[in-house]
Amino acid sequence: METYRPGEQKKKPVPQSGGAYLYNDSVVYNPTGYFSAPGVEANNAGSAQADQTRAMAPGGFEADDAFNNMQTAFGAASGVNNGFDANDPFAQYMNMNQGFEAGVTPAKQLTGIRHLSAIAGEEVVAKSFIFMFAALIITTVAALTTSPATAMFFFRGYNYWMFVAVELAIVMGANWAAAKNKGILAGVLFAAYSYMTGVLFSILFMVFQLSSIVSIFGGCAVMFGAFAIFGLVTKRDLTSAGSLCMMALFGIIIVSIFNSIFIKSSGLDYVVSAIGVLVFVGLTAYDAQKIKKLAETATPQSVMSVSMIGALELYLDFINLFLRLLRLFGKRK
Repeated sequence: METYRPGEQKKKPVPQSGGAYLYNDSVVYNPTGYFSAPGVEANNAGSAQADQTRAMAPGGFEADDAFNNMQTAFGAASGVNNGFDANDPFAQYMNMNQGFEAGVTPAKQLTGIRHLSAIAGEEVVAKSFIFMFAALIITTVAALTTSPATAMFFFRGYNYWMFVAVELAIVMGANWAAAKNKGILAGVLFAAYSYMTGVLFSILFMVFQLSSIVSIFGGCAVMFGAFAIFGLVTKRDLTSAGSLCMMALFGIIIVSIFNSIFIKSSGLDYVVSAIGVLVFVGLTAYDAQKIKKLAETATPQSVMSVSMIGALELYLDFINLFLRLLRLFGKRK
């Protein structure tokens, strides 16, 4: 007996010759389950609350404070977005419920489905990295064309809180769009998030030397590429490591908020940044493997959506890794 997830509606099967049935109608499904692991809603709420608390921290504005705020904000965004499940049952249902056409044996149909799934899987992995690189280009252009004064405006008082709230909403909106299989909308939201990130990044030019930013960006790219490749080729299951990194990430967010409000220790900030580097190289490998696993269950119709959410995962890993390395090794003006 076939079972369906809550919220799904099964259309009547269309009889075909040979006693076969063709399920070619659309399926209404629960969008909150797609790309979401159990408990991610609580993580989303906690991350949003963490950013609100950090944004309302007392004290005057300084460029260094803005940079520290950025690290916390992007760490929280990564926590919000890092929730789609590589074993998503809806993706598996889409693969299994393609239907058998009249005159085609189940064995041949299954072979065809596997072939299409393999092609779609390769396309998902490739497009995830392509879209991620495109987002980095958008961020770079926005950072170079935005005046530092504009970025400082968004870090003052409630302006920062509103800006972070909008960014978190965009991340969740991109997840929602992917869940609804609206790849174009997810891409537009991703591009908007990338541009807003670049606006904030323009303030980095006030704090660090340009040569230092460029060299650390290059080093970050090498580290990111190495661990992403490791995640794609390793046969070891990185699920446990990924869960550990996620717990460490939320710990980093909490400690960063506590340090910025009460302790204000630069030494502790450096320790947190060093741990952050380890966390995000681990998440890079984990996310790369997770995208590969999810790609194995992708269909030609879901390639765009799955690629977008994978690209957003990788983009957030890269941005957070870059900020932590810049904090540790960046040469200040």
